[in-house]
Amino acid sequence: MSHPSLRATPTAAPEPAAAVVPGALVLLTLAIGFVMAMIDLTAVNTALSDISLSLAVPLTGLVWVVDGYTLTFAALLLAGGALADRYGPKNVYQGGLGLFLLASVLCAVAPSGAALIAARLLQGVGAALFMPSSLALLTHVYQDAKVRARMLGTWSAIVGGSSTIGPLIGGLLVHQFGWRSVFWINVPIGLLGIVLTQVLVPAAPRHERGLSMFSHALGVAALASLSFVLIEGPSLGWGSVAVLSAIACAIATVTVLVRRERSGSHPLLPHALLVTHGFGAANGLGFLVNFAAFGQLFLLSLFLQQSTGADALHTGLKLLPMMASFMVGNMLSGRISARIGLRLPLLYGTGGGLLMALLLLNLTPATPYLLLVAGVIVMNVAVGIAIPAMTATVMQVAGRTHASSAAAALNANRQIGALVGVALMGTVLHLVPAWSMRLPVAFAMVAAAYALAWVLVYRYIKLAQPAA
Repeated sequence: MSHPSLRATPTAAPEPAAAVVPGALVLLTLAIGFVMAMIDLTAVNTALSDISLSLAVPLTGLVWVVDGYTLTFAALLLAGGALADRYGPKNVYQGGLGLFLLASVLCAVAPSGAALIAARLLQGVGAALFMPSSLALLTHVYQDAKVRARMLGTWSAIVGGSSTIGPLIGGLLVHQFGWRSVFWINVPIGLLGIVLTQVLVPAAPRHERGLSMFSHALGVAALASLSFVLIEGPSLGWGSVAVLSAIACAIATVTVLVRRERSGSHPLLPHALLVTHGFGAANGLGFLVNFAAFGQLFLLSLFLQQSTGADALHTGLKLLPMMASFMVGNMLSGRISARIGLRLPLLYGTGGGLLMALLLLNLTPATPYLLLVAGVIVMNVAVGIAIPAMTATVMQVAGRTHASSAAAALNANRQIGALVGVALMGTVLHLVPAWSMRLPVAFAMVAAAYALAWVLVYRYIKLAQPAA
């Protein structure tokens, strides 16, 4: 996939010089929030060992450091989109950047593990505000359909690239300045984003939209309860009062939420979307792909540091080719889907991920790094081919009427998948004492996720037309 030209080009107007398509700086301004969030999300993995030593954070605390951010991000994405409609995406985008900036400062100065986790939760709230707002502003700024399509592709490439280099940036920062610098770096980036948005980005119109905060609160409570069960269950005991109470809370909140969704006048998702053929399967696919990808990232980050003795910098360097392989698959996906449709890339991508995960079951701490990285690269390239096809599938089955809601739902499900994947990998690390057994068990979970993803595609996703 070649990068499109970002030079400003004239649009139809009485005064040709007065109206131009916004160029690269506006695009970067609208991507800056999500870039910051993705770098932060992946970079923090390389800092886990240093955080553990500095703040005496146990394994369950490290899982909360990663999942605390994902929890509020996933749970409030739909609310962030609704707030952007109601109060204007520019206001919400800048507010989200400001909140993320404040939370980053609190992370950087955190005196304890509990304070760091609380600040990470706040970071997730900020990200849930600026992520949907940035897409809404991009759609408003680039009004020509062809230009907008190119800019959306470039925006996605920028965001994907930031997640790829996140571990390396984190490793460099931790190596040179300590783990707190991973969060301090957000301050100048966030301030730049707020200022550039104010100067360069025009305000988009507001749209009155029903917003049920009680339903969103139920979603947060359900995810928080589930996270508590998965993360604290191994240490507190699955039969402890706290864990059993969290299970009861999760069941109760999900039950009430489902009933409200069926009967409420302002559901989180349109009813017509929920009964659309293939929509649920595509969202399940998004959950499973992120479950495997982010669970694998968490596992390998700790494996490289704890088992092989790599410091933060070398961990980032070793993770770089594994993360970059997702981008290679992403770039191949568009051309493949344009020729053979969406279904086959989904089947081949998830099937390739499954096959390589099964081969990686033979990994041990003594396995040479080159064999490990080769296996993970092939697996991630295959899955990388499936990811854009999955997004295109959701957009096709949703249609124009429900495109925004469908995109928000897919992103929320992917974040929930990342949350559960990291939590269950933490459970494996807690219950299995040696890396010689941790690696096979973990990659068995990855293989199971890709196997279920393949079944969902084969059974429920029948689209054959090329991707637009």
